[in-house]
Amino acid sequence: MRTPPGGISPVRTAPRPGVPDTAAADTSVLRALRRIRMPQTQRNRELALLIFAFVINGAAVVLVQLGAAGEIDPKFLIYLGALTALALALHITLRIVARDADPFVVPIATVLTGLGLAEIYRIDVALHLHGWAAYSTRQLAWAGIALVGAIGVVILLRNYRVLFRYTYIFGLLGIVLLLLPIVPGLGTDANADVWVSLGFFSFQPGELAKICLAIFFAGYLVRTRDALASVGTRFLGFTWPRARELGPLLVIWLVSLGIIVMQRDLGTGLLIFGMFVAMIYVATGKTSWVLMGVVLAAGGAFLASRVLPYVHGRFENWLNAFDPKVIDANGGSYQLVNGIFGLAQGGLIGTGLGQGRPYLTPLSQSDYIFPSLGEELGLIGLFAILCLYMVFTSRGIRIGLNGQDDFGKLLAVGVSFTVALQVFIMVGGVTRLIPLTGLTTPFLAAGGSSLVANWIIVAILLRISDAVRSRPRVVIG
Repeated sequence: MRTPPGGISPVRTAPRPGVPDTAAADTSVLRALRRIRMPQTQRNRELALLIFAFVINGAAVVLVQLGAAGEIDPKFLIYLGALTALALALHITLRIVARDADPFVVPIATVLTGLGLAEIYRIDVALHLHGWAAYSTRQLAWAGIALVGAIGVVILLRNYRVLFRYTYIFGLLGIVLLLLPIVPGLGTDANADVWVSLGFFSFQPGELAKICLAIFFAGYLVRTRDALASVGTRFLGFTWPRARELGPLLVIWLVSLGIIVMQRDLGTGLLIFGMFVAMIYVATGKTSWVLMGVVLAAGGAFLASRVLPYVHGRFENWLNAFDPKVIDANGGSYQLVNGIFGLAQGGLIGTGLGQGRPYLTPLSQSDYIFPSLGEELGLIGLFAILCLYMVFTSRGIRIGLNGQDDFGKLLAVGVSFTVALQVFIMVGGVTRLIPLTGLTTPFLAAGGSSLVANWIIVAILLRISDAVRSRPRVVIG
């Protein structure tokens, strides 16, 4: 080693022939140790957060039992313990096959699922529901299926880039899933055609369709982004695409309107269109796509509210929620008003788990799970839950933006934004910020299809994050 003039920093000279370069050897050893130690640090951090999540979930169930029933029921705690074992199995699986995966995604999904289970169980206690008639028992079963599905995806999806090969197959599958509820003999819901019955169980194909369409959108935009990002007309400080490039946006907009018209499902239509707009913005970097998407969504909602009685009723309940005529009308704002009163009853700190009366609101375990939690946990509790969603979304978007291939980047951002948009649509609907739609609050609300779909999203994010961290960055040139 020699010191340059000024003696600021040493400069390594070339090694002499026959003499080993000890500095290079030391550097390679340090890099190897860092690669070994870093994944273990990630997984140890995940384990610590999971233990904290288990404590929160167990304490929530015990408080519900003491507050609502006055005693502790060990049977449900044993069921919850089985679910805890599955979450630990997912953690062990990650230690073996995806050691570099993000350490925050699984604990956040676990604590949200547990809080939802505790509140659903609380409503079951108030309604005296037991066995398979209880929503919490079915939710526990679906949570177990969701975790097993997530483990399966993590094990089988060794390389998420394989999904890129089947872009158009996933697009076709997504469309088929969306059309299933309107097939004669399969649809089961009289309000909105979103459920499919196979005899022994029912499910919501739209929840799985959003994942298939996210894969399709990511693959399609990777193939066409050069054309969509080409130079257009400069106007009002934005670069607007040419008319011939508006085709994909208009097609997805028409598909979303078709979902609203044919299935009477405002939520899924908004969700799919919003996901595509977010992904096309990430693919092209043009703000003009977002502006056009907002205008098309607002125009479509306004047009639907004037033409479709179903959508008009949603807007009427939103604008005139406290009008006695609207409250008492068939399909009126009775649920919405009850949920708002429940939130008001909770105040800042809530009534306490098991101490409120969320069961007075119809569908308090599904559509109105957020007001139910707000009544018993208060504004502080709801703020903590929203912070968990915010961290989950930010981790997913960070995984995508750190990705080294465009497909993984778009897919991670797309599924993460879908969760965030679904939370906004539901929370905004039950708090009267926007018209209420028929979606479910991710991880919290009762519903097996939603729970399975969201845990599959968790598995996809884990696989993408593992590939991002484990593969060395290659610099060309």
